[in-house]
Amino acid sequence: MRKSERHLLIKQVIGESTIHTQEELLTKLQDYGVTATQATISRDIRDLKIVKAPDEDGVSHFVLFQEKKGKETKTEDERRLVQMIEDIVLKVERVHFLTIVHTLPDNAHLFAAVLDDIKPPHIVSTIAGFDTTIVISKDEEEAKLVEKFLHHPNEATIFN
Repeated sequence: MRKSERHLLIKQVIGESTIHTQEELLTKLQDYGVTATQATISRDIRDLKIVKAPDEDGVSHFVLFQEKKGKETKTEDERRLVQMIEDIVLKVERVHFLTIVHTLPDNAHLFAAVLDDIKPPHIVSTIAGFDTTIVISKDEEEAKLVEKFLHHPNEATIFN
């Protein structure tokens, strides 16, 4: 099966079923005759911008990242980032030139990937774990700008 076909099937499966883990997704795809590795599914999840979101009982499951309409003055990248902050960021702390971002479980790597992809000027790099992303700035002043943006994404910017 080609990548594009697999992506369509993954979107369909996630839209029709409640999938909690990559293993569940892999099993469901196998039911459709798709043979893929864990690494392939992991890349597909990143490519399709699939995130985990809590259901009404607070249990996290996979959903397609849905962008909401933002302010017209914001770029598409900034709107995407603002939406992700609103959807998955739980807490933001700053320690000197580091900004620690706590996310919903299993979303930190996706958040870091978006930041790395967008490359805001006040961010040098990111490090991500399961539910925590460390955002590295070159100095404390730039980290303060990142922190302000993460606390108030609709009021501040890190893109200039």
